[in-house]
Amino acid sequence: MSDTENATNGEPTAEERRRNRVFLVVVDDSQEMPVALRYACLRVLKGGGRVALLRVTEPVEFQTFGAVGDLMRQEKRDEAEQLLQKLAAEVNRMTGAVPALYVREGVARDEVLALLDEESARISALVLASSVSAEGPGPLISALAGKYANRLHKPLIIVPGSMTEADLEAVT
Repeated sequence: MSDTENATNGEPTAEERRRNRVFLVVVDDSQEMPVALRYACLRVLKGGGRVALLRVTEPVEFQTFGAVGDLMRQEKRDEAEQLLQKLAAEVNRMTGAVPALYVREGVARDEVLALLDEESARISALVLASSVSAEGPGPLISALAGKYANRLHKPLIIVPGSMTEADLEAVT
C-alpha cells in the first residue's frame, strides 16, 4: 500500500487530497478579480493545493470574411495567453507553484461549467469575488448561484470584492 492511501479503503488520505486540490479562478477584467486570485493563492500557500486560471474570450462576431474572423480570434487568444502568463508568474511567486492555465472561447458561465465538468476530478473549488458595485454580485456569480446552481458540482467560494489584504490574511 502506498503512503498516500488510507489503510482502510485505498482512498487518498486527507493530506493527499489537501495537497492535490485545485482552486479555479476566473480571470476577467473586473476590479475584484485580483481579490479572488489573492484569496486562492493564500489558501494554497497556507493549506496546500494549486491554483488554476481560466480566461474566457468572447466569440468573434465578425463573420463576413473567414480569414479576418480567424485572425481576430487568434489575437484574442494571444492576448488571453499573455495575460495568463503574467498572472501565472504572480501566482508562482506567491505560492511557489505554477498554476494550470485554461483559455476558452464562449460565454463565461457556460465555459466555466464545461471546464468544471471536464476537469471534475482535478478542480476542487471555484473562487470568485463579488462586485463592489451596488448593482449586485456580478453576472457570473448571479448565474452560478442562481439559475445554474444545480449544474455546479463543486463548491463556489465567493469572496467579497472589497476585502483588504489584511482581511484576506485573516480568513485564510
